[in-house]
Amino acid sequence: MLELFFKRKYFYPDDYQKTVYDINFKKLLEDNIRIIMLDLDNTLIPYDEDDPTKKIDSLFKDLKQLGFDVYIISNNQKGRVKSFAKQVGVRYVYSARKPFRLGFKRAIHYANYPDPNTVCLIGDQFMTDVLGGKRMNFKVIVVDTLKRHGEKWFTKFSKYLEKRILDRLRRTDPDFYFKMKLDEKR
Repeated sequence: MLELFFKRKYFYPDDYQKTVYDINFKKLLEDNIRIIMLDLDNTLIPYDEDDPTKKIDSLFKDLKQLGFDVYIISNNQKGRVKSFAKQVGVRYVYSARKPFRLGFKRAIHYANYPDPNTVCLIGDQFMTDVLGGKRMNFKVIVVDTLKRHGEKWFTKFSKYLEKRILDRLRRTDPDFYFKMKLDEKR
């Protein structure tokens, strides 16, 4: 696992947006993306909320109307993930153990083993979502964390490592860093 931290290619997201609502999903469709995997906590809803908002319901309806096969993939426990996924009507993977491949493999099994080039992972963390998605050769879009207050200790540690990764990207590849507007990532 340690060698992963030295492979910079795993920490290059394909896109950065402030929120999931800023993503151009029609463009993803044009780019032959057919499967959307979304992180739950602090990507779609904060840790301290359980139910989808009307805006989230609308997002999922739009994604389905566009023809995407949508999944929630989360490191959180079954009860929370299952409840949310059922409310928005999508399949889910809980206890995914991102960035390890196990959870992603379960999700692609549910999707009948698609070409990785047709999958897009959307999440808020470099250490779990970007690293895990890139290891699976998915397109990865990173978004801002919805709420920093109340994060668990392991998420705070992950965010500390993320800050170090972003600092390293800024120093070693400033063109990419500023083109992606990663200086605005929070």
